Parts: sequence; structure tokens; C-alpha cells
Amino acid sequence: MKILSKMDKLRAINVFRRVIELGSFKAAAEDMALSKAAVSKNINELEEYLKSPLINRTTRKMHITENGQVYYNHVCNILDEMKNADLSIIESTNHLRGSIKISVPMSVGLLEINPAICEFMKIHPDISIEIIMNDQYVDLVDQGLDIAIRGGDLKSSSLRSRKLLNMKRILCASPSYFEQAEALTTPEDLRSHNCLVYSLSSSPKHWGFRRNGKIKTVDLVTGSYVVNNGLALKQAALSGIGIMLTPEIFIDKEIKSGELIHLLPEWEADEHALYAVYPYHKEQSQKIRTFIDFLINYFDK
Repeated sequence: MKILSKMDKLRAINVFRRVIELGSFKAAAEDMALSKAAVSKNINELEEYLKSPLINRTTRKMHITENGQVYYNHVCNILDEMKNADLSIIESTNHLRGSIKISVPMSVGLLEINPAICEFMKIHPDISIEIIMNDQYVDLVDQGLDIAIRGGDLKSSSLRSRKLLNMKRILCASPSYFEQAEALTTPEDLRSHNCLVYSLSSSPKHWGFRRNGKIKTVDLVTGSYVVNNGLALKQAALSGIGIMLTPEIFIDKEIKSGELIHLLPEWEADEHALYAVYPYHKEQSQKIRTFIDFLINYFDK
């Protein structure tokens, strides 16, 4: 049997976990700042120690063996418990320290989340924060993230979530748009207008409205402008290209100044909520709990 020291074995197990989570030796090497040869060496030594192949690999692909899957499930639980044990001591005082890596949608990140993070860092100066601003869906485990801020309807997953705030959405357009377009009097009229589409919405071309208990869903005709960023959508609306449905927090200033007009105010659009999402084992981290509690209180004011 291959003799591995306790620290060598722990390192090899961590390498094995990242190889499985990231799907390749190369990705794990980049993630852990190791050479690909060092990753291979750790896996080979672990397999020799266990007297069982954990990963079948060829020059082009790899897949986990049945024994590898069983071993992976066990070691993930053990590694997470060890990390939580470390955190329980490191974070046992009120003086928080360490780092938090967060994924945040670009538009709401710039307008709402980033100012809140800056306030949090003033209170906890020994916490360092890395923010990844990206409107695309991000896998927390693959990217080594602690928290993701997500809007809309959450997909079913093993992740934990806490609601930060409800985002009222409103229909709006620039006054210049209606210099050429027909009047808008009912939700159904949207089918004859140029509607600007946020492509990453959970229902980009199906807009729902409510009034006095009555619900109407409008299936839009494809408009001339589709984009995956909320601020770009606002710029298009301000230029007079068409009508958009967007969170009120994005355009409150423009509504008050008259640059944008609130359309069909008697009809309420479906609300979207904003959530903090995190892996279940992060629940034991005091800094993660404190950060999310801060965001909830920040947006509750």
C-alpha cells in the first residue's frame, strides 16, 4: 500500500474533489494554482493508496468510476465539515476576517448591490470581497463562489436561498417613442408596439399584468431590440426605440424627471424578487450569515 502522510492525503483528496467538480485535470490545476502534472500525481497516489481507480481517463475525456463516486460523496461531506470546524474557531469572535467571493448581475450589481457591499466593508474592514459581475447563470461550485445574487424565479436546486427584496417592475418608454407610435391603452396593445426584450428574463417574451384580480399575459411579437443587460435596455428605451418592462429601481430617476413615462400604471406587472443564493455548507460560516443579514437589513430600510 502506498504510504501517504496525513497532509499529503488531505491535499490529494482536495485535488480529487476539484477534478470531479470542474470536470478536467486542466481546470483543477488552474483553479488550485498547480501544474497538470502535480494534479495527476495526486490522483495517482490516491488511487494507489486506495487500491482502486477513481477516475477513468483518456487523452480526450475522463469520467468518474463507481468507486470514485462513492468516495467523492463521502469526502465532500468530510471536507465541508472540516472547513466548518475551522470557521467555527476562526470566526468565534465578533471581529470578522477572511474573504467572500460573490457573483452579482451587472445592472442590479452596479445600482444596488455594490453600494451595499461598500457599506458592509466599512463596518468589517478585515473582510475582503471579490465581485464577479455577470448577467449569465453561474455555477457556484465550479467557480468557487460563496454567494450568488439572483433575480426572478429560482431554479430547483440543492442551494440555499434568502430573499433580499421584491422588485416592482413597470412598463415605460420615452416620450419621443410615442411621437411615431400609436397610443397604448391596454396590455393587448403591446403586440402592435416595439417591445424591448431582456433576454435573460425567466419569461422574456411573456409579460404578465394584474388589475382588480384580473390577470392578462401578453405574448410579444419579437421586437427590434434584444439584449442581456438591464442598463443597455434602459439606454435603448431612453433613445426612443421602444417600450420596456423593467424593475422600478432601475429607472426611478428617469420616471421622476420625465425622461421615461410610466405606461398603464393601473396594471401591475409581475414582480421579481432578488435572492442571495449559497451552497448549503456555507450556512455555518459566520461571515456569510453576517453578510447576508446585512444585505437584508440594508434593503429593508
